[in-house]
Amino acid sequence: MDLRIFTEPQQGASYDTLLTVAKATEDLGFDAFFRSDHYLSMGAADGLPGPTDAWITLAGLARETRRIRLGTLMTAGTFRWPGVLAIQVAQVDQMSGGRVELGLGAGWFEEEHRAYGIPFPKEKFGRLEEQLAIVTGLWETEPGKTFTYEGRYYQLTDSPALPKPAQAKVPVLIGGHGATRTPRLAARYADEFNIPFASLEDTERQFGRVRAAAEEAGRRPDDLVYSNALVVCVGKDDAEVARRAAAIGREVDELKENGLAGSPAEVVDKIGRYAAVGSSRIYLQVLDLHDLDHLELISSQVQSQLG
Repeated sequence: MDLRIFTEPQQGASYDTLLTVAKATEDLGFDAFFRSDHYLSMGAADGLPGPTDAWITLAGLARETRRIRLGTLMTAGTFRWPGVLAIQVAQVDQMSGGRVELGLGAGWFEEEHRAYGIPFPKEKFGRLEEQLAIVTGLWETEPGKTFTYEGRYYQLTDSPALPKPAQAKVPVLIGGHGATRTPRLAARYADEFNIPFASLEDTERQFGRVRAAAEEAGRRPDDLVYSNALVVCVGKDDAEVARRAAAIGREVDELKENGLAGSPAEVVDKIGRYAAVGSSRIYLQVLDLHDLDHLELISSQVQSQLG
């Protein structure tokens, strides 16, 4: 089971804070540092000192880390033109020496679009499908050849399809709870399917749909990685769990029900139950980015038991 650190900087985090967490992620032996792609805080968070851009952040981290994978859960398709996104991701992949992964989603948070003057189209899923075709098509185009695409939403003519990523294949992540179109899209484009904040039952059901869609598309279902994203709140004892839950404005019982919360032993047991339904990677949503002791505890007493 791979454990990855997943942050939500729109809730309030500077680049320096994210760099500190990314370096701790690397030093403590976690597999990767991922971040959300949002420009507006949610819930009661004040969002101070203000948003950071996902790909500018990852470009900086690419030069200041050496081992960990870097990526997004999920880049919002509404924020970037697909040709520009292909250039951005390829450049950051080069800057990192080939450690980037692209999670790409349709975009959903209408308020942040209004707040920053970003169009929020009605038909987002069709755009996402074209974006995936374009981004992957640009990367796959042989050097010296050009890429042309005629879609409903995007048109590219004789693109030189440059630059190329450092990796021969940048892993593409697709995720969500959709019962039909999401599995079909994952079967066509994804190297990894991620389901966020889902119960064991919903996880097993959705993984089954993706596996069936992959088989129908002529792919081996086991060629995809299957992963979860879950909030994490671990403590050495009940008092520490309660303190960490209070720090992120959540209730312990709710966190235990909907995430990975409790003692290291409780969390290891629940991770095992996700593994039993097919998950091989978990993105730990860390909401208090100043509590580095939390990461150390997870590393030493949870990750160490997973093998």
